Amino acid sequence: MTVRPRVSFEFFPPKSLSASFRLWDTVRVLAPLAPEFVSVTYGAGGTTRQLTHEAVTTIGREFGLRVAAHLTCVEATRSETLEIAETYAAAGVTDIVALRGDPPAGAKGFVPHADGFGSSVELIEALARTGKFTLRVGAYPDRHPEAPTAVADVDYLKRKIDAGASAAITQFFFEADTFFRFRDLCAKAGITAPIIPGILPIENWTKARSFAARCGTAIPGWMDDAYDKAIRDGRETLLSTALATELCTTLIEGGVEDLHFYTLNTPELTRDICAALGVAPRQSLARVA
Repeated sequence: MTVRPRVSFEFFPPKSLSASFRLWDTVRVLAPLAPEFVSVTYGAGGTTRQLTHEAVTTIGREFGLRVAAHLTCVEATRSETLEIAETYAAAGVTDIVALRGDPPAGAKGFVPHADGFGSSVELIEALARTGKFTLRVGAYPDRHPEAPTAVADVDYLKRKIDAGASAAITQFFFEADTFFRFRDLCAKAGITAPIIPGILPIENWTKARSFAARCGTAIPGWMDDAYDKAIRDGRETLLSTALATELCTTLIEGGVEDLHFYTLNTPELTRDICAALGVAPRQSLARVA
């Protein structure tokens, strides 16, 4: 019998009125599944800084969920970044996903602000010194595009854990063995902090494939064939539900207890996958004013 996993969900902040309705509808659908926490992303270059703050505080206040705010060190001074963290602490938000962050659109790569943090490790160290936050960080089962080797990814993750992070959330991947190999490398490197697999329910294979290519996620050839047939037959959603459920089940059978879903502010696939895994509603929702 498959063990019921603990789940968490990622949302992104809305940039329009219609996107706001989409976000709140997504939270309403998924909040009854009693996630361990939910996270809210930051736009590239910190472009959604204020929107992220508003989404984080509203979700926590109106839905009673534990919310982790993404925080990056792109395009900001050290004092500005730590001031943002302090506003979260003052609002009762004590979970942060600490990331270097993507460079602004059009930039060729990450360039630290002259007065800013030079890396995610520096950011984590500074946040940890405050003693106010539970810190999670990113991890990469497939090699990060900027990493010279897979071992370099593991070494850098260990630096982040040693700097004060208590857990890691992985980039999405398509095959369970990818995660298991990475987990084994982390254990060999002495990493004992929880490593939570990131799961991407595939709403649109063309977009998901493009996203995977940009972030270095390996794309199995069989998935192209499977989606070509499923799209032709009008069964893309059915295939996505089946593949994600199978992936999660294999991970759980391999000892995984936590799953983090990248919802893309669209709840139905995530809800259906969770239902297939035995994650049923547990709580009533708070009301959004």
